[in-house]
Amino acid sequence: MLFCQQVRKPLTAFFLLVVGLPSLKAAVLEPAHIENGFVSIFDGQSLDGWDGNQEFWRAEDGILVGETTSPLQTTTYLIWQQGTVDDFELQLNYRITNGNSGIQYRSQDLGEFRVAGYQADMESGPNHSGILYDQGGRGIVTKRGDRTTIKDSGIKKNGESIDTSENLQSKIQSGDWNQYRIVARGNHLQHFINGALMSETTDQESKKQKSSGVLALQLHAGQPMKVEFKNILLKRLRLSDNRKKLLLLAGRASHKQGAHEFRAGCLLFQKCLQESVGHSLITAVYTDGWPTDPTAFDNADGILLFSDGGNGHPVVQSNRLAKIDALAKRGVGIACLHYGVEVPKEKGGAEFLQWIGGFFETNWSVNPHWTLVGTEIAKNHPICNGVKPFEIHDEWYYHMRFREPNDTVTKILTAIPPDSTRERPDGLHSNNPIVRANKGHREVLAWAYERPDGGRGFGCTGGHFHSNWANDDFRTLILNALVWTSGVTVPKNGIESHVSDVELTEDLDPPPPPRKKKRAKQ
Repeated sequence: MLFCQQVRKPLTAFFLLVVGLPSLKAAVLEPAHIENGFVSIFDGQSLDGWDGNQEFWRAEDGILVGETTSPLQTTTYLIWQQGTVDDFELQLNYRITNGNSGIQYRSQDLGEFRVAGYQADMESGPNHSGILYDQGGRGIVTKRGDRTTIKDSGIKKNGESIDTSENLQSKIQSGDWNQYRIVARGNHLQHFINGALMSETTDQESKKQKSSGVLALQLHAGQPMKVEFKNILLKRLRLSDNRKKLLLLAGRASHKQGAHEFRAGCLLFQKCLQESVGHSLITAVYTDGWPTDPTAFDNADGILLFSDGGNGHPVVQSNRLAKIDALAKRGVGIACLHYGVEVPKEKGGAEFLQWIGGFFETNWSVNPHWTLVGTEIAKNHPICNGVKPFEIHDEWYYHMRFREPNDTVTKILTAIPPDSTRERPDGLHSNNPIVRANKGHREVLAWAYERPDGGRGFGCTGGHFHSNWANDDFRTLILNALVWTSGVTVPKNGIESHVSDVELTEDLDPPPPPRKKKRAKQ
């Protein structure tokens, strides 16, 4: 798993263009699905979904081309913008004329089209195609023909040789098209060219190994060169060795700064989980509502939906309910936070009851702002490990619609709302006669549900104000829920994390532009 700085910067860079450099705009792709789980991530016609210096990169005749016509001073990259990669298999065809190139994977985006991390090397020369290179780090890790194990201490140990470097080079067509194949499973990395295994690495150096990161293509500094790629196919692999993967789906900005900070909240959760859980949980943040990555859900074990709800909820668009329902039936855990617990009763309500055990139903549930008093935390549930009762002001929805019988749903967090919250006028979200008649009644604000098939669901109605993640107990409750929902064991004392004031504010959505004043009528 990437460390905090290694993940947060590239995710930010996905949506911010580097000032002063020409750039290629990322866009939604509709790639054709290929047999055996492979999906095309290059449409053959444009650089949609990729980002790089357009002085050097172009698409023509079904080929992605990187070319320099004069000496290049600094190595530059074309970066895949639709997601990051963890355990995967990649296949592509390449042709290189002069110079050196490579395929970066599980890498860190350093900004200005520079990356660092694992590289499957390729060149026009006779020595390095097929090796594993750690760009910006350990340099050459595994030479062509070698099987290398890197111990946690950093010491390398070579196993039985694959073949001589010369014999393997003879399988590569110089100046012509070749097929590159990368297989990355956990810390086991394999590079193949034209079907022949070129290098094999087991990276056990915990401080330097990479579990996830960006995918990019290289134009190396130096002599003028040209590299071409086509048929770029990606397949995600289910994680093994008891590791799990959590997708954090952040909705679009919709409120003033500090409220409904879906993106900042998901990035903060990711940072906390990386520091606390380690390699047992791989996380991937997708922002702006719904992933454009066509492979995003393929190896997920858990999903967080933190977004606006109602008719604007991401899952009620297009055929996404069916998509998530298929994942739930596969056992994927689903967590929903704040407005993300609300879907229309007639479009999503039944699915939410099946997935997480409850949802916000209009004309039934209500959404007042109030301060928790007399909270109670469930006993003997992993989500509550290390969590003490807390009191914070938020938009705490209550009177959710739950499954029947509702004793199948575990009440994780409850409190008694002030009577004043039940005195608002009737409305879709504000009040109704049943809520008004229940003054003094304890309400469920967070809940957990274990599906009969073994999948897990979680809902929490708080999370309106981003500043509330500074509360250790509230934050621990959510982090515990995300870990539990994904199928990872929650530590006895819960997920321990620390959040500084800087970390709490650095990824906030920009303030909306000031409204133009209306001109007075003359």
